[in-house]
Amino acid sequence: MPGILVHTADEGVTLTAPAVRRLLERGDGDAALLYLALLRHHGSIPPRSLAGELRWERGRVEAAEAVLRDLGLVAPQEPPPEPADERPVYQRTEIAGRLEENAEFRSLTAEVERRLGKKLTTPDVGTLLGLYDYLGLPADVIYLLVCHCAERLAKRYGEGRRPTLRQIEREGYAWARQGIDSQEAAAAYLRKYTQKQGALPQYMRALQLGDRPPAASEERYLLSWLEWGFPPETVALAYDKTVLKCHELKWPYCNGILRRWHEAGLHTPEEVERKDTRPAEKKSPSGDSGKAWMRKYIEQRNTEET
Repeated sequence: MPGILVHTADEGVTLTAPAVRRLLERGDGDAALLYLALLRHHGSIPPRSLAGELRWERGRVEAAEAVLRDLGLVAPQEPPPEPADERPVYQRTEIAGRLEENAEFRSLTAEVERRLGKKLTTPDVGTLLGLYDYLGLPADVIYLLVCHCAERLAKRYGEGRRPTLRQIEREGYAWARQGIDSQEAAAAYLRKYTQKQGALPQYMRALQLGDRPPAASEERYLLSWLEWGFPPETVALAYDKTVLKCHELKWPYCNGILRRWHEAGLHTPEEVERKDTRPAEKKSPSGDSGKAWMRKYIEQRNTEET
């Protein structure tokens, strides 16, 4: 009887009998195809990065990946590591091979070069490949990431500045940790980012810092206070207390005040003024509280004398 299969000269893949049994029992064709694609790459890349190779929509890949996890054929998903930990290093030949065989990644590389206005070096392309291949971010999300980093740097330092691929990579890992791995999630994140950036000038003015843009370290404080739900008016109140104590703006001290209020559930100036009275202020006969204490004492004496 003649053979049925057509043998090619390509490198083969090996399926174990238990894996074949599980796939057949489940009867999910997409899961089986995704498993074969993973085997072809020796399981060295995340399933989501195979969307371009399989010509599938992202949702289809994720559904097939979920089946493979349920069957125990793909390891449980873990959060991506920091860029400095187990960061992939691609060899020149491997990068060249991916550019040649993967049209989507080749197109992404060309678009990133146009956006940054420069020719990417081999290490640059390797970094881009890490976002695409290792983290499994889709090409359209990576391009939005690059545009975001470029716009953010140009706004802060001027149009002549361009982000390095290392800076883009760090932001990409941050996106991956927040689950920003689709166009919809990226668009929602960028809308929220724009809203926050638009609010920062009000907080800078509340801190008596004028209209200058915040430095990177200052911005981190401001964004934290925004996340905690403080309006500029409450930040201005914390600023007053900071200057009264330190005679100047001390960011860590001001942050400590706001953190204490946040943990106590006090966010508006009215809530702070109503509930945030320290024991020392209650007992001290100095300042405004001292004057109130003295008035009460005099009134009590007058009542006793009459």
